[in-house]
Amino acid sequence: MNYSQTIEYMYAQLPMFHRVGASAYKADLNNTIALCNLLGNPQEAFTTIHIAGTNGKGSVSNMIASILQTKGLKTGLYTSPHLKDFRERIRINGKMIDKRYVSRFISRYQSSFESIHPSFFELTMAMAFQYFKDQKTDIAVIETGLGGRLDSTNIITPLLTAITNVSFDHMQFLGDTLEKIAIEKAGIIKPSIPVVIGETQPEIKTVFQEKAKDCNAPILFADELFNVIDLTKVNPSLPENYLPSLMLEINRDGKRCIPILSSPLTGWYQRKNIVTVMAVCETMNSFGFGLTYPIIRNGIENVIKNTGFAGRWQVLGNKPLTLCDTGHNEGGLREVVAQLAVTPHQKLHWVFGVVNDKDLNHILKLLPPEATYYFCKPDIPRGLNAEILMGKAHAAGLKGQIYPSVKAALKAARQQASPEDLVFVGGSTFVVAEVI
Repeated sequence: MNYSQTIEYMYAQLPMFHRVGASAYKADLNNTIALCNLLGNPQEAFTTIHIAGTNGKGSVSNMIASILQTKGLKTGLYTSPHLKDFRERIRINGKMIDKRYVSRFISRYQSSFESIHPSFFELTMAMAFQYFKDQKTDIAVIETGLGGRLDSTNIITPLLTAITNVSFDHMQFLGDTLEKIAIEKAGIIKPSIPVVIGETQPEIKTVFQEKAKDCNAPILFADELFNVIDLTKVNPSLPENYLPSLMLEINRDGKRCIPILSSPLTGWYQRKNIVTVMAVCETMNSFGFGLTYPIIRNGIENVIKNTGFAGRWQVLGNKPLTLCDTGHNEGGLREVVAQLAVTPHQKLHWVFGVVNDKDLNHILKLLPPEATYYFCKPDIPRGLNAEILMGKAHAAGLKGQIYPSVKAALKAARQQASPEDLVFVGGSTFVVAEVI
């Protein structure tokens, strides 16, 4: 099989949660263990950092990988889902896995894989581990897919773990309270391995403390050690060519450690993620990594260049200013809506689509009622029908029309918007993927 045939085979034969939903979810590690045993446990051949959390884990993973790359380490990065190209999920020093490697890997083990019946995510994870081993990576940053305790990535024994935050998402699998979801996230905490908690949430803080105590794992709450001062100046009028900026000062224990950091990731929520990254780097330094503040700053400021990270508060065009963001759950969209409110514009046009297992009751209440919505269905089986979405949105007081595709919705929004308006694309990672 060539590369295109290989990808078609993987999509057709392997259940993929991000496309079809619950039928692809495996609530145990049996397939993962079988795959890694088949390959000779390649995940044991390199050092790993394990990142979980409801929101921010992709940003944190990419920033940490960029910092390690800046340090001169051959750095693997495993993330999901991809936006445009499957190979985005598996990178070394920002370069995507080679197409020929993907084809050879599937062809070599195809019959053995079919006897195991892995999911798309399980097989992709095994491929990443084997690739990182074959390429002799020094270290790899591994992002969980869903949850933590039963996530396929939880087969690794990392140098350290980090949990960014907990919000309501995938409740049909992880639980319907923050505490239940936190327990699942805390499942990546392992005996004697340090854990960084990115955001102190009082209602679930004890969940992490008790799990860390049971595991004799050192625990650090990032925002109790580091804090960020936002130096960004908000321009009250729309500039000729708007580019969002995020200028930050980083403090440790109240003392300035990075005077000015210009983040290319300009969503406000990145302030929390950067605090998490700082604490992860400090913990890694206890193992002798030597991640100095200049290296950390350089790594963060060059994260897009170094890792190819995309889809986070990304500018797609001007006149009208057009932005997109992959925030898709209650916590993520709350941050997005707050930043949209202070982004200069006259009227807001929102290209909006979601997946069919999303808890819309919480989400729709967050969205600005004064906006005009362009309802659409992301082009995956799991996408929610645009007519159903519009009906629920209208019932929640949101106004707008349906469009046959994401691209048609975006085209209409840009045509109907004045040069001083704001067009935003969001609601689902898969909506964003279609416009980047």
